[in-house]
Amino acid sequence: MQVLFQSSSEGTVPGLGIIPSKVDLFSTEDKTVPHMGWNSVHLLDAPHGADAADEGLDEALHYYFVHSYRAAYDPEREPDAARWAHSVTQYGREVFVATVRKDNVFGCQFHPEKSGDAGMRLLDTWLRQPATSARPCPSPTPSPRVPFPPAPRDSFTKRIIACMDVRANDQGDLVVTKGDQYDVREKQHPTGATKEGSPSPPSPTTTASPLASSATVTATVAGAVRNLGKPVALAARYYAAGADELALLNITSFRHSPLQDQPMLAVVRAAASNVFIPLTIGGGIRDTVDPDGTPRPALEVAGAYFRAGADKVSIGSEAVYAVERLRASAGADVDAEVRRGDGSSAIERIAHAYGRQAVVVSVDPKRVYVDASTYDGPRKDEVILGSGDEEGKAWWYQCTVSGGREARDLSVVELARGAEVLGAGEILLNSIDRDGTGRGFDLDLVNLVRRNVSIPVVASSGAGNVQHFVDVFEKTGVEAALAAGIFHRGEVRIEEVKESLDTHGINARKTKPSPWGKDVE
Repeated sequence: MQVLFQSSSEGTVPGLGIIPSKVDLFSTEDKTVPHMGWNSVHLLDAPHGADAADEGLDEALHYYFVHSYRAAYDPEREPDAARWAHSVTQYGREVFVATVRKDNVFGCQFHPEKSGDAGMRLLDTWLRQPATSARPCPSPTPSPRVPFPPAPRDSFTKRIIACMDVRANDQGDLVVTKGDQYDVREKQHPTGATKEGSPSPPSPTTTASPLASSATVTATVAGAVRNLGKPVALAARYYAAGADELALLNITSFRHSPLQDQPMLAVVRAAASNVFIPLTIGGGIRDTVDPDGTPRPALEVAGAYFRAGADKVSIGSEAVYAVERLRASAGADVDAEVRRGDGSSAIERIAHAYGRQAVVVSVDPKRVYVDASTYDGPRKDEVILGSGDEEGKAWWYQCTVSGGREARDLSVVELARGAEVLGAGEILLNSIDRDGTGRGFDLDLVNLVRRNVSIPVVASSGAGNVQHFVDVFEKTGVEAALAAGIFHRGEVRIEEVKESLDTHGINARKTKPSPWGKDVE
């Protein structure tokens, strides 16, 4: 849609100039940027007839937006451009153009191919319209547009993300697994049974293909990799259940080459062909070298995943090293807000090529306990004072690499700020202390990071019941919440989470039954 405009402040290349207006960056005054997630549209033609409905749009549904630049809707200052507006969306206090339409030209700012059933309905409606019967809208002398005052509250939703840790089992098949503090192997109990809580296996665990369709196949042999299902089948199940996004994280280094011998690429292709919501892929997004000496830059690896159907890539340990280099290059001025990277990190290169919205930085912090009365270290401004059952305790959060196994001299605030400077578009905030505990998200950690960055934050680790999702949205400003094991084991259903959010007045994406959802099931 944006290419129809004259230009964009994102770059210097001119647009087609068909719509006489410029595309500019969102204001960050009252919201995070990028605008990343599900939002509703307001149809400008709805009071006058079925023009909007003919395009398959529905004000009761939500569509997936992911952008930092927008075409403002301003009929008073730019009436000629506003006449193209077909629908608008509000984010924060800004109202911008969501779709444009005139004659046989229709464009949208959101991504219909990633907007679930709502997007499939839009595309299906558009494709079914005969090209020879394109109706002018507005036609041929566009009707004037009127100002659209911002509502007290926008319709931006809170996202629920289902995460799948994917690794190869001992037979070489890819399975979705989940462990306790990164231990993903089954434990032998005195009775000979496996760890309590694992679902009973309907069939043997070994399959011939990493893309096998069974969604629930569980290892029962002590010492075997815990098997909670096949990644593609689980992705389809969560899509049908109403998940807003999916994350597929490669928690082991597969085979010998990130591109030539990488079964995760096949998983992404298969998932993307059946799942029409955003996919984040993590693990192995770094500079590597093939056994034959061929270098594989992180940008090339990320590009292969994007072409396979991924929307975002997640970078973990490499982000820590990049921020360490960034801070080292700043010398004594490590807290300066104007620091810039040298362009060499994976974050910078991928963000430059694909946009910052395509880069997620996954953070694995852990608590470092201190004596609040005497601590005068470099992170004294980040110290959290415990309350409730943690009264009298104090701590700061230290970052780790290698799946939490190695601590680094870097705090979670320093990492989050540095990642934003380098070009990350989102923070995936894990918690080593809460992972697998079911005690709820670490709200102190989430609030600390949320206050210190202006990009979206995803809360992760610790969810054990539906109320934990309500708590993290009500008590922090976080944009999304992620869970894994409780979804895989069926302890909490995504539908239950959405229903509870709605009951508590928390805006969540609404869905409607459709043929596309049935096909996926």
